[in-house]
Amino acid sequence: MKTLSANTKDVIKKWHVVDADGMVVGRLATRVATILRGKNKPVFTPHVDTGDFVIIINADKIRFTGNKLENKIYYRHSGYPGGLKQETAKNIMKNSPEEIITSAVKGMLPKNRLGRQQLKKLKVYAGAEHPHKAQNPDTLNLN
Repeated sequence: MKTLSANTKDVIKKWHVVDADGMVVGRLATRVATILRGKNKPVFTPHVDTGDFVIIINADKIRFTGNKLENKIYYRHSGYPGGLKQETAKNIMKNSPEEIITSAVKGMLPKNRLGRQQLKKLKVYAGAEHPHKAQNPDTLNLN
């Protein structure tokens, strides 16, 4: 019996739509990261991008458990001395809720070229509309 190792040209990539309305951020991110990596497919190969495209809509309606909305702080650094910026989850939800889901999924992907390639297959939108109707995405229920 031979072991099958997937190639990028052999993998068929689908498009999925996930409605994030009322879902918890971390639980949504783990399931989406699994789909982006392709770990839900029988042809999963760790060094090949076997995952699918994921469109997340209603990112402005996600929720946090406990007091994380007020207490969780997101950090970023400009690269200059004294360039540490910090912002609460509440402020980010008000300005750009897509960043919260993107950063949560990014933290669950590999930290290399493959992870950056897989993150490009994630499309996050604050509202219920998305411009990917031509790809005929199927609705994915993660509840």
